[in-house]
Amino acid sequence: MSRRAVLTDAQWDRLEPLLPSSDGMPGRPFADHRRVIEGIIYRFRCGRAWRDVPVEFGPWQTLWKRHRRYCGDGTWDHVLAALLADADSAGLVDWAVSVDSTIIRAHQHAATLQRDTGGRIELQESADRATRSRLGPLPRRARHEDPPAR
Repeated sequence: MSRRAVLTDAQWDRLEPLLPSSDGMPGRPFADHRRVIEGIIYRFRCGRAWRDVPVEFGPWQTLWKRHRRYCGDGTWDHVLAALLADADSAGLVDWAVSVDSTIIRAHQHAATLQRDTGGRIELQESADRATRSRLGPLPRRARHEDPPAR
């Protein structure tokens, strides 16, 4: 598997200026941005667990931490907005909406299911929604690069 199979050079050139830099931040500088971002993309494209991402992309903890940081600080929202604006200005986005009126009834036992049975909401959601989740914002400790408990 080649690292180049994830992002082309043209795609990376468009994405790189949208990502934050570690310059001027305390602590260790960011690892290779491209390798880490490609690892995150690879993980979601293949549907793998963080621990199963090939070592070619770096340690899985680094991928998880960077993804978690970008979810929390709104970086992914900023990247999506910028890419959508570019695609829209180039006429590549069709904003037509189709509404389906299909109704599917839930089973009678599904109506009383407790909603607090699962874990935290998946982390690829927007930063705004993550802060408004029904469980409240993440605890302060969990916001800063702690890998998920197993």
